[in-house]
Amino acid sequence: MTFKHIISRDNSLFKQLKKLADSSRERRKLGETLLDGAHLVETYLEVFGEPRLLIIAEGESTAEVSHLIQQLVDVPTVMFPTLMFQELAPVASPTGILALVKTPTIAPQEAPHFVLMLEDIQDPGNLGSMLRTAAAAGVDAVYLSEGCTEAWSPKALRGGQGAQFTLPIIERADLVGLASSFAGQVLATTLRGDSIYKMDLTGPTAIAIGNEGNGLSGAMQKVASHHVTIPIAEGVESLNAAAAASICLFERLRQTL
Repeated sequence: MTFKHIISRDNSLFKQLKKLADSSRERRKLGETLLDGAHLVETYLEVFGEPRLLIIAEGESTAEVSHLIQQLVDVPTVMFPTLMFQELAPVASPTGILALVKTPTIAPQEAPHFVLMLEDIQDPGNLGSMLRTAAAAGVDAVYLSEGCTEAWSPKALRGGQGAQFTLPIIERADLVGLASSFAGQVLATTLRGDSIYKMDLTGPTAIAIGNEGNGLSGAMQKVASHHVTIPIAEGVESLNAAAAASICLFERLRQTL
């Protein structure tokens, strides 16, 4: 194992990793991202093989992290002081281990029957949660609009807990064009529409979820074949986008079991 202990913020490797942690442009340019936590690293290892680099925090090792390091003895490893490590981690309470990996690409099937379309989702945690739900509900492909936050950011990966490693995700997609050509029904989630529970979801179905604050754009609502809503108690304005996605996706799964 190649091991380095780096204590200077002027180190070129630290600077590059900091760019990768902070910049979606840098992640897209290099085709790399950072995974946070032993669970994500182990999941990546099972699906795609060894990461390119392990990054650990000085004095923060747990039994789980130590076991993973022993398992990956051939992977180059770098150790940073805790404060430097925290600058790379996506959460306030870091897990003590990060991994530098190549961003995977999973192609969708030719004619997916169960699709999630996400328009302008801004919060990476929300996006990660939706992707995790989509994977659990058996979605064939997820399409993200140009205005969506990045699926491969460390925070979205943390929220997805491995969903990105099994789910075809197409970023910067033309949702209106895709909805227009989809060989099935396209359901736009709105505040007014037919109850999702009254819809027949057993055929090819695309479910469109909009921005956390503004919902779906007029263009997406116009191209949809149906507007659907989730019945909620009086006095409650709406559900958040991640909760709405969960309900709609699992209702489709329930109907097809």
